[in-house]
Amino acid sequence: MPARSTRQEARARILAAFTAQLDRVIPEDEGVPLKGATFADFEDQVDTLAQAALPVALEERATLEPNAEVQSAGRCPHCGSQGVYLEKEVTQPEARSRYGPVVLFKQHARCRSCGGSFSPSGS
Repeated sequence: MPARSTRQEARARILAAFTAQLDRVIPEDEGVPLKGATFADFEDQVDTLAQAALPVALEERATLEPNAEVQSAGRCPHCGSQGVYLEKEVTQPEARSRYGPVVLFKQHARCRSCGGSFSPSGS
């Protein structure tokens, strides 16, 4: 199955997140004073920008993968049966990355033979 998002959608979301944070650090309006007085203040502002924008870039990059959503669950990793099906419910667990929390899309499958559940390898 194709990616869960298009490149244009991903780029638009990343740019919107970055622009929103950039406007807080360096407002476009020349009449709005810049915040902070020391280099440490500037570092904190840029760190906040990165913590808000980089996880969005990571999430969007993950949605662009061709295997971000699978059509078939494959074989059961517990018993090896091919009698498996994809569950309709998907979850969006939060994972920690070096850039901060990232919300990922996760599919679930269940085996008809042993009743085990698992996440397909492509998701």
